[in-house]
Amino acid sequence: MRVVIAEDNVLLSSGLELLLTARGFDVVAITQDAPGFTTAVTEHRPDVTIVDVRLPPTFRDEGIHAALHARRRYPGLPVLVLSQYVEQQYAGELISDGRGGVGYLLKDRVSRVSEFVDALRRVADGGTVMDPEVIAQLLTRHAHDPIADLTSRERQVLALMAEGKDNTTIAARLVITENAVHKHIGNIFAKLGLSPDDSGHRRVLAVLSYLSSQGRTPR
Repeated sequence: MRVVIAEDNVLLSSGLELLLTARGFDVVAITQDAPGFTTAVTEHRPDVTIVDVRLPPTFRDEGIHAALHARRRYPGLPVLVLSQYVEQQYAGELISDGRGGVGYLLKDRVSRVSEFVDALRRVADGGTVMDPEVIAQLLTRHAHDPIADLTSRERQVLALMAEGKDNTTIAARLVITENAVHKHIGNIFAKLGLSPDDSGHRRVLAVLSYLSSQGRTPR
């Protein structure tokens, strides 16, 4: 699995390269700024990327901005943001295209190498991995716990969605039709305020709402 890393801290980028190489990844490029990241992605077309939010020269949002630009140019490019900071606006935008393959972890809260590597593989496979602190800030717009508005059946459906189950599997688990599952999911989206023209990926945001209400971390 080919990886491109955008990280200006040499010690951290070298450490990432060593641990990933030891676990079978192929780190094809390490860049220290946004232009270098863009060039590396174009040249290598990696299977997954690791990007810091703040890169030279201004150390504001160059990294995540470059990642968003790369995903627009190469739809579905897997991006794992690894940063000390929560950039709320861009974190929301990162998952808004609905293609998956995104993650946002905070450097100081990554406690196990195995969990980080697993998160990277999940992102590469098209999954979504978010630090609970990032989730909390993404959901601050809700004045109350929207999960409380769901029926018992809708909560069952959402719980299975949070486990990564597709509609067919959910229908089999609950012994209902797929059409019924589709209707329940539509009701869930409506009650959580996730309309068809919502700027976020509705299924992902619904799951994040559920996990946040349960005090759980999406993995």
